[in-house]
Amino acid sequence: MRYYVADTHFGDERIIGLCNRPFCSIEEMTKTIIENWNSVVDGSDHVYVVGDYACGELSNLGEITDALNGHIHLIPGNHDMEWIHNENIPRSIDIMGTIETIMDDGAEVVLCHYPLCSYEGSLRGAVHVYGHVHNNINEPNYGLLKYLKNSYNAGVDVNGFTPKTIEQLKRDN
Repeated sequence: MRYYVADTHFGDERIIGLCNRPFCSIEEMTKTIIENWNSVVDGSDHVYVVGDYACGELSNLGEITDALNGHIHLIPGNHDMEWIHNENIPRSIDIMGTIETIMDDGAEVVLCHYPLCSYEGSLRGAVHVYGHVHNNINEPNYGLLKYLKNSYNAGVDVNGFTPKTIEQLKRDN
């Protein structure tokens, strides 16, 4: 099974206030995301993190990563660029390109941290999964996102802090 998630921001205490996340501490946020993740993802599943996996205090990133089920594939976001070249990153994370195309149960899926208005395969029914915008209705182009056909926000802030399948993203976005 393949799952998609974005903007977990492990280690980033600021994100709680910036996105009005319902947590009292970074520890509570981390614990909730790990529990939610592991409640749906099995060890053999693949999870595509569409950017901003971690930021800020990263001393326990290896422990967090080890606690998560599945094979983690990271399409880097703007905050990941600060740490993905560090020699201490968890080796279990598969670092991919900034735009990747995969197949998911016969569907072409284009992954990029940023929402794209046009992408390879968009005229052939390909699906685009993105993050970056969180739940920020003040983002200048947030209102346009609902008009992007076959494009789905995998951000934890709009998906119950839980990875989702393509079908779940289609249903819930």
